[in-house]
Amino acid sequence: MQLSKASVLVVDDDTDVLTAVRMLLRPLVKEIITEKNPEQIQSLLSTNAFDVVLLDMNYKSALNTGNEGLYWLKKIKEHRPQTAVIMITAYGDIDLAIRSLKEGALDFVVKPWHNEKLLSIITDAVATKGTDKKAPPQTIDKTLAGPELLGESEVMQDILLKIRKVAPTDANILILGENGTGKELIAKAIQQHSTRKNKPFVKVDVGALTESLFESELFGHKKGAFTDAREDRAGRFEAADGGTIFLDEIGNISLHQQAKLLSVLQNRQVIRLGSNEPTNIDVRLLWATNVPLSELANESRFRKDLVYRINTVEIMVPPLRKRGNDIILLAKHFMDVYATKYMRSVPDLSKSAIDKLMHYHYPGNVRELQYAIERAIIMGDSPVLEAQDILFSPIESAPAPESAVLQSNLGELEKATINRVLEKHHGNLTKAAKELGITRTALYRRLGKYDI
Repeated sequence: MQLSKASVLVVDDDTDVLTAVRMLLRPLVKEIITEKNPEQIQSLLSTNAFDVVLLDMNYKSALNTGNEGLYWLKKIKEHRPQTAVIMITAYGDIDLAIRSLKEGALDFVVKPWHNEKLLSIITDAVATKGTDKKAPPQTIDKTLAGPELLGESEVMQDILLKIRKVAPTDANILILGENGTGKELIAKAIQQHSTRKNKPFVKVDVGALTESLFESELFGHKKGAFTDAREDRAGRFEAADGGTIFLDEIGNISLHQQAKLLSVLQNRQVIRLGSNEPTNIDVRLLWATNVPLSELANESRFRKDLVYRINTVEIMVPPLRKRGNDIILLAKHFMDVYATKYMRSVPDLSKSAIDKLMHYHYPGNVRELQYAIERAIIMGDSPVLEAQDILFSPIESAPAPESAVLQSNLGELEKATINRVLEKHHGNLTKAAKELGITRTALYRRLGKYDI
């Protein structure tokens, strides 16, 4: 069906939204009806054959927290199963909007939207009406996103959909997840699918910055601001101007540092050390931490006003152990990568190897799987990888402690393992971290923990 022959119903209790959509669609469609009260939906459906319904997720009614939209979606599908429903949602309801797709909605649009994007979604909905066609599967360009985002599991498909929807906006995004799950790759995918994709992408591991370096690195300094400040220098925020800044390990910064960041967010300005002159900045902010959101809400550790600022949209990256068959998909990907790198034939996976991969708990997540497969390719000389060919990191594979005594023993084991690997590589931290299957930052933390 052509858009010019379509009949559209828009249901939203915001009159500004109704007016904007009516003005946008009136010249393009056969009929557009707007309605503030969702209680009128059934009456309207009984007297009109709408091709598309744009339905808000939230209304000022007894129902609340986004469930209104799901309730009315079900009612529409009961009365008019062939009608294409597009959900209208705010950033905070994206998880519910994703759930709405599983309950019959064709797509959703995030407020505020670009008119071109809304028209594209409505046009697609009109074209698919009556064909029982579902929204296309969500994909992210693998050359941009990286192997950590390969995945066919439901949880990864939900993440890809969320990235596709929020990337074109300027919403602040908090990326949560364990170490090694691919939070940085999520950030890069958001950048590359945003309107700022041709602008700078600047990553800062803020958790590794000392108090003395924090302001200089992020906000810059003037010549003479401190002993080694021999020239003016722009900070990371200025370097990212027009693009995206990704602040990793945000959960590890001090309350003083948090106050400095909050001031920048509120004013959209930075002041270099040694200067009183503010510089305007235009950046999109992405944040990541392995600290659970419940801990970030602890005001003795993290400012609640900053949490609200950074958590416009939340993306929870699942641990590898919860991704099911994605484990084998990723393992085969890494086998291809490292067989090519080391000029080997790509081996097959035996049933015992598959069983071992599927039943391991992956405390180091995708990064640990990657290093395990790399070692197996390097050391293997058989056309088939067997279970005994796949060895996991001695640090990460230690079982979780069940008592204080066991925890102490594991600490001694971890310290001894680190010392042995450091001695093997003559103190080379990069090589040691690679063999241990952890990042240099994680190795630094362990060195400090055990006073090595």
